[in-house]
Amino acid sequence: MKVIGVIRHSPRRKVNKAEFEELLRSAGYEVLTIVEQVREEHPKYNIGPGKLQEIKKLIEELKPDKIIFANQLTPSQAFNIAKELRVGIIDKWQLVLEIFEKRAHSKEAKLQVELANLRYELPLVREAIRRAKMGEQPGFKGMGEYQIHQYLKHIRYRMGKIRRELERVRKDREVKRKRREEVGFILIALAGYTNAGKSTLLNALAREEIPAKDQMFTTLDTTTRRFKVNQKRVLVTDTVGFIDDLPPFIVEAFHSTLEEITKADIVLLVLDVSEAWNEIRRKFLASLKILRELKALDKPIIVVLNKQDLTTKVDVEDKKRAIKELADKRGVVIFDVVSISAKLNQLEELCNALERIIITLPKYKPFEIIVRERDKVSQVVALINSIGEVMSVEYGEFTKILAYIQVGMIKSLTKLGVEVRYLPVNVQ
Repeated sequence: MKVIGVIRHSPRRKVNKAEFEELLRSAGYEVLTIVEQVREEHPKYNIGPGKLQEIKKLIEELKPDKIIFANQLTPSQAFNIAKELRVGIIDKWQLVLEIFEKRAHSKEAKLQVELANLRYELPLVREAIRRAKMGEQPGFKGMGEYQIHQYLKHIRYRMGKIRRELERVRKDREVKRKRREEVGFILIALAGYTNAGKSTLLNALAREEIPAKDQMFTTLDTTTRRFKVNQKRVLVTDTVGFIDDLPPFIVEAFHSTLEEITKADIVLLVLDVSEAWNEIRRKFLASLKILRELKALDKPIIVVLNKQDLTTKVDVEDKKRAIKELADKRGVVIFDVVSISAKLNQLEELCNALERIIITLPKYKPFEIIVRERDKVSQVVALINSIGEVMSVEYGEFTKILAYIQVGMIKSLTKLGVEVRYLPVNVQ
């Protein structure tokens, strides 16, 4: 399908043209041309009336199937532009939803995409009703006024039903999450800008072969896999990629997926270190903004600079320092900034950082474990090493083990017939 792209840059902030073109390609469009303008938003058309006439001439010349705006259009602007140009009009977020529809495979992902689409359509339908009442032809899916009213009722009914289904999914996931904690798993969420290499990193950590392509929004379905950090059991979950100015209706629709970030013990914020600093800075700040909206900035965060094999060591170290300085300026606490190459399995810095951070987690506390049956000592020590860290072992009439363990695992230890006592002071 052939399209013309339209970008309106604000005098104070430019739209990222390369990213917009990549979105268009990811959706499978053939881009005929990109029309750009620098001006404040026009209330009626978003772009200026003169630029609208220029696009009208291009339509006659190039015969595109659709016009796609890089800026978010209000319902009124979308109707006004469609009325003038008489061709299909969508904006950036409808474009993103089209990509989501192509990438969604699981039932949950499909429901989330449908909910986001309905949330997007809702104000358009209201605008169509408003115009119909004013005597205008709303031009919404070829419907008359009565049909539009019926469609509005259908949207509200369907949105309610999807929310209930997603709530059931969320509750099921919460039960699984608690069970995972009880058996000693550390929960890690991969977060970050789309196409930063999160899925490739999951594959490298868990030695899996989840599809990972060099394109935007490859992952919409939540994927969780296990691996070990110094014998400690870890679950890592890949989540949907971020994008600049992610609108609330998409965040709400994907709440049950993004909740994996808010419920994680550790967040790995993945960035592509091979990109120019201005791009890394933009994507880092966009990711922090979304994490703030999710109320996840209080989580232990490791910034993972991926694709170090595509640049120099000096460049990587410079960008590490810049990330730390930028985080400090924004008042964001970062546990560490590490560099890796997920593709080449160069993960040493990340694994070392994970070893350091795990023992600092709030769920880890110092305990004294009393083992009265000598033949169970090795079994208890092995279990502790999988969920924490043994600090010392004292043999005598009974065995006394001082260790940091995950609180959720106390039940598993007591089932072995041992006594677990909390130590209010740190184990040295």
